[in-house]
Amino acid sequence: MTGKNRKTDFDDVESRRGFVGKRKMSIGRRVYYFFGLPVLLAVLQMIWWTYRIEKVIGKDVVERVLAEDKVYAPCYWHQHTVLCLHMMRDWMRRGFRAGFVVSPSVDGEVPARIARSWGAEVIRGSAKRTGALAMRDIHAVMNEGVSIVTAADGPLGPKYEFKLGVVLMALVGSATMIPIACAADRAWYLRRWDNFMIPKPFARIVLAVGEPQVVTAAGSRNELEEHRKAMQDAIISLQKRSEEALQVNNG
Repeated sequence: MTGKNRKTDFDDVESRRGFVGKRKMSIGRRVYYFFGLPVLLAVLQMIWWTYRIEKVIGKDVVERVLAEDKVYAPCYWHQHTVLCLHMMRDWMRRGFRAGFVVSPSVDGEVPARIARSWGAEVIRGSAKRTGALAMRDIHAVMNEGVSIVTAADGPLGPKYEFKLGVVLMALVGSATMIPIACAADRAWYLRRWDNFMIPKPFARIVLAVGEPQVVTAAGSRNELEEHRKAMQDAIISLQKRSEEALQVNNG
């Protein structure tokens, strides 16, 4: 079919990119990602090996989560993506089935390939432009037992504000939310909305995992807001505890 009669297959990533921009996956980009991605992965792994994990707050919670065959929704701040993703990678190595929502734009191609290389499920979509499609796919993978990992104040902030959409996702997917935070004694902070943190080589690290929270709301706005606020407070509290353990202030 052509013109107005052509049916768009939104299961195809190239079609979803039409929502967010005109850039496509050219042959040049494909070659660049094919050769550059292994190098990037190797560099990231080398830097990660230099980190010294001083403490894991809530280690008993981690063991409990990994021992249970349930669907979860681990949540952290966008600023802490580097460390929290590596924590999720460690969980996946121990059998945790994780999934990530990644932008369908070409900018999301690298993180999507990294996640897949770790054995994670990847949903290509964005809250603003392909929200319904992404939610459909999220619900589908959650029904298969996959836990969706979320930067709860992303993708554009405000910083440290837990999004109500994450609570809705957990409710629809019957997932138990898990608050996660971290701290590093030495790090670079990017000048952008989230002050994105990149721990420096040989940094001392503290990871923190809080008690899982079940979304029991029947769906009213007030009940969902209570869960949103509780998770926001839990992550902020864990972040403070992590910083206090290292005697740093992440800003």
